[in-house]
Amino acid sequence: MDLKESQLAVDNWIKAHGVRYFNELTNMAQLTEEVGEVARIIARRYGEQSEKESDKNKDLGEELADVVFVVLCLANQTGIDLQAAFDEKMDVKTKRDHNRHHNNKKLK
Repeated sequence: MDLKESQLAVDNWIKAHGVRYFNELTNMAQLTEEVGEVARIIARRYGEQSEKESDKNKDLGEELADVVFVVLCLANQTGIDLQAAFDEKMDVKTKRDHNRHHNNKKLK
């Protein structure tokens, strides 16, 4: 499923299971909350903080999917074709960063 199809799937889910989209500010707050959950898992599982017993069964993939879901909601609400935006971003990054990263001594 590409991003365009994912946006449509989220929109269909909202229409079938939700009453409506939360407003953009609520979704932004929700996105921040979901990113925080991802950060907590990464910091404790892969970083230097110890992992609490209550966090050991948290699924990083599920939390990342929550982030993607809210991003897709925001894209839908604001009229963004996320597939087109992503494709453009990949093109820009490829042109801008290819030599930059290959020449970065810190990455060798």
